[in-house]
Amino acid sequence: MSLGIGRRERDRTAVQPGTDTGAAATGRIGNWPLAGLVLLLSALVVLVDVATGEDLRVIPLLVVGPALASVFCTLRQTVWVAVWITAVVVGSGLGRDGTFWDFVFGIGFTVLVCALGVAACAARIRHATEMDRLRSAAVALQRQILRPLPVVTGQVFAYGLYEPIEEDRFVGGDIYEVVESRYGTRVIIGDVQGKGLAAIGAGFAAIAAFREAAVREPTLTGVVEALEAAVVRHNAFSAQTGEAERFVTALVLGFDDEGGVQVVNCGHLPPRLLHEDRASAVPLERTYVPLGLAGLSRETRAEDSFALPPGATLLVVTDGVTEARDAARAFYPLDERLDGWTGHDPRELLDALHLDLEKFTGGIRRDDVAALALCRAPGDAEPPPMTAAAEDVRPVAGAVSD
Repeated sequence: MSLGIGRRERDRTAVQPGTDTGAAATGRIGNWPLAGLVLLLSALVVLVDVATGEDLRVIPLLVVGPALASVFCTLRQTVWVAVWITAVVVGSGLGRDGTFWDFVFGIGFTVLVCALGVAACAARIRHATEMDRLRSAAVALQRQILRPLPVVTGQVFAYGLYEPIEEDRFVGGDIYEVVESRYGTRVIIGDVQGKGLAAIGAGFAAIAAFREAAVREPTLTGVVEALEAAVVRHNAFSAQTGEAERFVTALVLGFDDEGGVQVVNCGHLPPRLLHEDRASAVPLERTYVPLGLAGLSRETRAEDSFALPPGATLLVVTDGVTEARDAARAFYPLDERLDGWTGHDPRELLDALHLDLEKFTGGIRRDDVAALALCRAPGDAEPPPMTAAAEDVRPVAGAVSD
């Protein structure tokens, strides 16, 4: 049931336990190409050294071999290269006239450089192994906490798009989740203020609270109150540990069986409704302060409501979409683009949005991008099959950026 679109599954090439970590993580030259390169290099240097005689000694240039091997090869291959180069230098020294100390100095210098090359290779592989373990832990954490989309419930199909700003991060500061309960389907999309691990922690706190409150609270305002309390508790703990407090802009929606949608807007962007030949922002009467800041306002959060017609798509996004810029620093014209995509189904809509954002920004993102495309689901419906373009990507749902 977990189909959808999102960022590419970058851990496909991650090193698996029990494999040659150095080779997998940093690339490797095969044994025969490596051997041929070393033989060719050593042969050329020896020939030049013989041709120049005592006037110009070029044999010491062979120490470049272990240095290159330490960058591109496995530890075993680097040791092999070091031993071979040392043997060539020793053989060349024995075949030439010179003082004993010249011979000893040449061998000592070669052995020292080769040993440094082997040590550098070992350090590189150890670092690659540590980074791979951290990457594997991040992947495992993501898969346990962040549920992939789409999700099919009794009320909606929910498709998702998530693109963290940093390529080496699996989780950013945008959050979203879909939960089915006896009160209908509850959905949240939000944006944590700030960046870094502290922002991710605030996002996880909000997601955990939402998952629990969505199935427990009979009203949407009750869900929002639980989220507010969770963010406040997280900020209190953060203050004790010396971290900055965070707030979360969020849009919390509830879908019932009759096609109605209830929404509480906590400082977030309004949803866009695509129906028939029209795309427009849903007019909401009230917008409240972000989660974590209710103590600064005397307003009591209340629900707005509107209808989601059959065949319509509700698009909710974070400001990583609306504040994306092109080379001229112009903002991304989301509403103008949506006018041309009114005939798309939710999956096609996210495909088009993703590709158009990449084209508009030139592939340079300044913020995380998160979007949900939601439509009414017939009781016995199954999600339409994923497009071929989306088959090699993995969605990241419930993720956490700025």
